[in-house]
Amino acid sequence: MDENNFEMEDLIQRVLAKFDAAETSKTVQSKEKANGGEEKMIQKTCNLTEFVGATEFGDTIGLVIANVDNSLLEKMELDKKYRSIGIVGARTGAGPQILAADEAVKATNTEIISIELPRDTKGGAGHGSIVIFGGEDVSDVKRAVEVTLKEVDTRTFGDVYGNEAGHIELQYTARASYACNKVWGTPLGRAFGVIVGAPAAIGVVMADTALKAANVEIVGYATPQHGQSFSNEVTLTITGDSGAVRQAVISAREIGHKLLGTLGSEPKNDQPSYI
Repeated sequence: MDENNFEMEDLIQRVLAKFDAAETSKTVQSKEKANGGEEKMIQKTCNLTEFVGATEFGDTIGLVIANVDNSLLEKMELDKKYRSIGIVGARTGAGPQILAADEAVKATNTEIISIELPRDTKGGAGHGSIVIFGGEDVSDVKRAVEVTLKEVDTRTFGDVYGNEAGHIELQYTARASYACNKVWGTPLGRAFGVIVGAPAAIGVVMADTALKAANVEIVGYATPQHGQSFSNEVTLTITGDSGAVRQAVISAREIGHKLLGTLGSEPKNDQPSYI
């Protein structure tokens, strides 16, 4: 009997060892993928239940509060039906996080209840951002934050190009949802594009180029003192047929890239273009 127990214990240990080796291999592969530039999800762990995840892109962090204090909800001027909220905050970037959040509300039973664009960018030309989701079920809210982080980490920074002098940013969606509507007032369900140039002078030329390139409608035009947080950038938002919006955004990207390059090194993006 003792010998049988010993053999069984030995078998269990060998199976566990193989399992541990497989998990270690997965971890190494994940890190290698991150180091290769495809993803930049931060690997640090946190034992707080509020922490969902973080990515190096934009210094973006995702958090969730399962049961928000009533007095805080009141001061935040949020509907008290939102017992659970998801929070995505970033030091750098507004468009990437907002477009990512737009995808998140399409995929989950949540609502966008607040978006703010603080003057930040760690000393650069543009915005930081804070996005708050609301929902009755904490699992829905957490899922919205997870989707947003994944989009930021793998896609929406693909058309942000920067150098030591500034940045240009392009965003596009074939079907705008509530995050885009909340910030820019774009019509729901229509193709939508965001065109940003910083320094602001470059943004003016990018806007003009976009409107001449395709038959699109202006949703909004923001400048440092009118619609921005005094950031040194111009933002044009457009809507229209999907192909026209995409062509306008691409045309603006081409001229913006060239103009920004005259002020320093060739502008680079950290992810492949998705537009």
